[in-house]
Amino acid sequence: MSLRLEMLQVGRVAPKVLGESADLVRNFLLSQQNPDGGFQDRDGQSDLYYTVFGMDALAVFHAEPDLTAVESFLLKYKEGEGLDLVHLSCLCRCWGTLGKDRMPKGLRKALLTRLEAFRKSCGGWDNNPKREHGTAYGSFLALGAYQDLGKLPPKPLRILQSLKHLETPDHAWNNHPNLPTGSANPTAGAVVLLNNLHLPINDEVGSWLKNQLHPQGGFMAVPGAPMPDLLTTATTLHALAALEVRLTEEETERCLDFVDTLWDAEGGFHGNWTDDYLDCEYTFYGLLALGHLSV
Repeated sequence: MSLRLEMLQVGRVAPKVLGESADLVRNFLLSQQNPDGGFQDRDGQSDLYYTVFGMDALAVFHAEPDLTAVESFLLKYKEGEGLDLVHLSCLCRCWGTLGKDRMPKGLRKALLTRLEAFRKSCGGWDNNPKREHGTAYGSFLALGAYQDLGKLPPKPLRILQSLKHLETPDHAWNNHPNLPTGSANPTAGAVVLLNNLHLPINDEVGSWLKNQLHPQGGFMAVPGAPMPDLLTTATTLHALAALEVRLTEEETERCLDFVDTLWDAEGGFHGNWTDDYLDCEYTFYGLLALGHLSV
C-alpha cells in the first residue's frame, strides 16, 4: 500500500468521530479551492502544497473538488521545471490523484526524471540542492511521489543506507547526520519509510516517540518543546501505529482533548495553541490524528 493510501485509510475513520461536525469540515475544505483550481495557502493564493492536502482531506470524506479546475491548475506547471522537491512531489501526487487518463503523454516519465535529480549520493533525497546528504523528510516525499505515479524509485533499499547516517544515539532520527538527539517528525518519517519498505525497526524507537507525549496531550516536535503541535501529533501517531505501539486509554483521551482544542467551528484545524490560521494542511493532520485515536 502506498504512503498516501495508508494515511487515507486511517483518515477515513475521522468523519465518524466528528459526527454532525463532519459537514462543517467538508464544507470548509471545499471553500478552500480557488477558481483557478488550486487550493489556498495562508495568504489565499493557490499553491501545489496546499492542493495536495485539500484533495486528500476531501478524499477522507469520499468527496471531490472541481477536478477539471484542478487539472487546469496543474497544467500550468508543465513538467515541473523550477520546482523544488517539495512542490515537485506535490505535483506528482496531484497528478497521481487525478489519474493517468488525465495526465499528458510523457509527463510521468519527465516527472520521475526530475525527481531523481534531487537524489543524493547517500541514496536519500533532499529539497536543498546545496546539501550533500538526504533527509528523512526528503526521502518520504520522494518515495510517496514515485508511488503516486505508480513506480518505485531505483534501488529503494538505498533509502535505508541514507537513514543510517541520520540515526541519533537516543534511538531516533534527525534530518542531519551526527546530531546528538532526535526529532519527532524525522523519526516518524523514517519509521513510516522503513515500515513501507518492510524493513526492521528497533523497538526502542517506539519508546522514544511515545516519550514525546505532552502532559496536556499531543506530541512535541523535539524533547522539551514548550507545547505540542498538530503536525507532530498526527505523524507520531501514524508512526506508532506502524510500530504497533498503542497509547493507554488515558493517553488517548488526552490526545483527543488536545486535537479538540485546535478545531474551529468554521470547520478547519489550527496547527497549535498559538496559531490563528485555518488551512487544508492542518485540517488533514487533524483528520489523520482523529483517525488514529479512534481505531
